[in-house]
Amino acid sequence: MAFQERLSTKTTPAAFKLMDRMWKKVKENNLRNKGVNIWVYELNEKVFAGVELEAMPEHDTGLEHKVITLKKYAYCKHTGPYNLIKKIGQDMRDELQRRGFKIISPYVEIYGHWTNDETKLETELLMAIE
Repeated sequence: MAFQERLSTKTTPAAFKLMDRMWKKVKENNLRNKGVNIWVYELNEKVFAGVELEAMPEHDTGLEHKVITLKKYAYCKHTGPYNLIKKIGQDMRDELQRRGFKIISPYVEIYGHWTNDETKLETELLMAIE
């Protein structure tokens, strides 16, 4: 459950604002969740900032439900600072293209549980491919 908006995928502060709005709704509605941020980058500079809930809410929460299906994808788990994710993602794209894969939408980032030790931060990157 989350919010989705069209914005430049280069505008990280706008994506964080979207995520903050989502978490506010999750807390206001006391929604049990897995506590992991999920960002989905789609065509036309759309980004979806969400969280996996423990159960579907029985009332309107003001959040959007989204099901994400990746038929075929490449996966990378990055352990380390968030400021390296862009480089890791680009390295992943470069390697996939070098191997002849076509990268398609969506691209998904799953942020693990927060820790103050940025060397232990975990982010999963899933890139849809053909």
